[in-house]
Amino acid sequence: MINGSKPTDVPPRHPGVPIRSVRIRPPAQRGELLARREDGAELHHLLWRLGPGWRVCSSAVLGGGIGPREWILNAQVPGGYPRLDPDRHLAEIAAAARLTGPGAGLMTAADVTAYTTAGDEDVHATATCGLGVRGWAAGPDEGTGGPPRPGTVNIVVTFPVPLSDAALVNAVATATEAKVQALLDAGLDCSGTPTDAVCLAAPEPGPGTGAAEPFAGPRSRWGARLARAVHAAVLEGALRQP
Repeated sequence: MINGSKPTDVPPRHPGVPIRSVRIRPPAQRGELLARREDGAELHHLLWRLGPGWRVCSSAVLGGGIGPREWILNAQVPGGYPRLDPDRHLAEIAAAARLTGPGAGLMTAADVTAYTTAGDEDVHATATCGLGVRGWAAGPDEGTGGPPRPGTVNIVVTFPVPLSDAALVNAVATATEAKVQALLDAGLDCSGTPTDAVCLAAPEPGPGTGAAEPFAGPRSRWGARLARAVHAAVLEGALRQP
């Protein structure tokens, strides 16, 4: 995988938050696991260097929505996260890693080094699971309306084939269904946490990649592979919970 080369405007760093990134090379890692120090704490983040020619559909706090993205970042932050500008914070981490071009950034208070992965026919899913605060989606509590707290079950998936806009949205639903199935299979009485996030990456359609796949529901070819990969990655992560 190659890093993009297009320049990007990165907001200035938050005062008093020095960031240093050091690469760690675990075996069989499809992305990269990086370590950094912030305010004296050792934290980690996972990084996918997609390069140009990729589209991402995500609920990411930085670069969310559907569009071209050249990298994906899943960053660990401390519990009780104090900042109110997570998008700017993620941009600082990206700048420290010398990332350029548009990207997507997720946050989690879970231990990123405990990430889990699974693959099914070249659909690859990575999950970081922290389920200390969990419940059911249809609950009695109303939202606060403020900035979301760092997500605790973050899922990143890469596809080998292009997906249409509708298929990308369908894939978000499929990944979420598979996550909930995995949590129930792990014996947890919940559908997730209030701040879960998902990020799906697929090549742009073109001469080298073919036409965009129109479907990604759980009984479609690529949706079924997506569901199995996400289920396996989240189940492993959920079974590790205390």
